Amino acid sequence: MLKYIIKRILIALPVLIGITILDFLIMNLAGSPLEMMIGPKTTQAALQAKEIQLGLDKPLYVQYFLWLKNVLQGNLGYSIKSYQPVSQIIGEHLGPTLLLMGTSLIVGLIIAIPIGIYSAVHRYTKRDYAFVTMSFFGTSIPSFFLALILIYIFTVNLGWLPSSGMITAGGDGGIIDILRHMIMPVLVLSISIAGSNIRYVRSAVLEILQMDYIRTAKSKGIGRYLTINRHAIRNALLPIVTVIGMQIPTLFGGAVIIEQVFSWPGLGLITMNAITGRDYPVIMGVGLLTAVVVLAANLITDIVYALVDPRIKY
Repeated sequence: MLKYIIKRILIALPVLIGITILDFLIMNLAGSPLEMMIGPKTTQAALQAKEIQLGLDKPLYVQYFLWLKNVLQGNLGYSIKSYQPVSQIIGEHLGPTLLLMGTSLIVGLIIAIPIGIYSAVHRYTKRDYAFVTMSFFGTSIPSFFLALILIYIFTVNLGWLPSSGMITAGGDGGIIDILRHMIMPVLVLSISIAGSNIRYVRSAVLEILQMDYIRTAKSKGIGRYLTINRHAIRNALLPIVTVIGMQIPTLFGGAVIIEQVFSWPGLGLITMNAITGRDYPVIMGVGLLTAVVVLAANLITDIVYALVDPRIKY
């Protein structure tokens, strides 16, 4: 297993470098950050001085290798807008994003796994059709649209929940206050996660229930509960683990939209601000972090395979 992990990490390094090259090229195709600094009183000399200061006067490949050199030294650069270190900006906003994503993933799986198993065991019943319909609803409805509906109901009409930020302005920022701010964004993300995972869990358990060894277990008279929980669920975990591993990087994309809607002070909010302001160092830093998360999620998923199914050897 250790040799396999080392091998996967060595393979991931050139992939990671390739992703950063693509990010750097696409980002530069969008235009220069100097365009955002042009104003009625901005002189050409000031723009040239700023261009030299930011290193934008150098060829594109030179800019990339300078950025890569700094990254290898632990320096992600400085924000063009706030002049703060990019690593500090990401560190300050990473915690709220992990809190929101982790809670949403756990809540979504708590909803999806029991419903998916129940739907598979009671297939083709009215409740099965109802749960499948609910899963299609959770998958199909756009997250931002559901977020706006919740804000309209619980904030505008009822006034029960706050619609922006992580803590109340001027408040003590206690756990209860944070939980109240988390309810709606977590609900939106967890509905989307549960909607897609219910069908995956249902199909995985249905496939296992058709296997010969399940029929043999039933014929021995060990009971439905032991048959499902001891034999069926563990063998159905492989596709479920795959889906969960894919959900982790996908949450970053979903969190960008939801954090923008709810003004959640996480990576999604600073990413959108960096894109609109063409703050390239921040964009590259967030892109690098996202690529690392995707590669790490794939590696962890493969490792969990061996823990779930002892037949898998590396």
